[in-house]
Amino acid sequence: MDRYVLGRLLGKGNFAKVYHARSIVSGEEVAIKIMDKDHLSKLDVTHHMIIREIDIMRRVRHPHVVHILEVMATKTRIFVVMEFVGGGPLNDCLIHRRIDEASARRVFQQIVCALDYCHSLGVYHRDIKPDNILLDAVGNIKVADFGLSALTDTAQREAQLHTVCGTPMFIAPEVFQRCGYDGAKADVWACGVLLFRLMAGHFPFNHKDTNMYHMIHRCNYRCPRWFSVGLARLVRRMICFEPARRITIPEIKENIWFKDFNEIQCSCS
Repeated sequence: MDRYVLGRLLGKGNFAKVYHARSIVSGEEVAIKIMDKDHLSKLDVTHHMIIREIDIMRRVRHPHVVHILEVMATKTRIFVVMEFVGGGPLNDCLIHRRIDEASARRVFQQIVCALDYCHSLGVYHRDIKPDNILLDAVGNIKVADFGLSALTDTAQREAQLHTVCGTPMFIAPEVFQRCGYDGAKADVWACGVLLFRLMAGHFPFNHKDTNMYHMIHRCNYRCPRWFSVGLARLVRRMICFEPARRITIPEIKENIWFKDFNEIQCSCS
């Protein structure tokens, strides 16, 4: 850590705190995720889980995914140095409001392109939400926080996942059922909820309602009247109770609403 000057706190979660920092050598701005080993052990976060997250972030090199730069450790702490994304989390832009359709489409396109690439590597995020989508200085997004992600090799690509994890408002119904689930389909559900939130200004299911899980299982929601026909159709195909009937990422990329005014190039290369 001698090569960096630590700055302000950018955010914190259950497992770590993230600080702004600057390289003494190059002057480059970075973000440093600091994890206390004793705290991690109290939360039953194993060394294997930390190594897995770091390994996944090193594998996923995409314009719309936060890049990991280096990892350091002492006897008591782990430091993960990442690129600094200056615009902050998408959630900060959504407090008590919604965004226009063109802006929502642009954000959504970039998230889908990032996930398409992740899925091609056998990586499933499992915690897509506004807090984990960062904005750069010009409004492009970076998917962050792979702490709950799953990594499967080629031979296991069709195998189902079983860990129940994520943020309740974004968890697909089949994940709650504890019978195994497709990581890609679970990510699509979360993206559908996120797209709904971007455009509606609220969630499809009332998170303050004690019957929220019942509402999710019944897919009991309505698209607001200001949703365009194409947007409403896409949302309904994403927030679809039956995974087998839920739209896939490749199908989303061919969707008319998604492709309209498409200003970015999606690539898995």
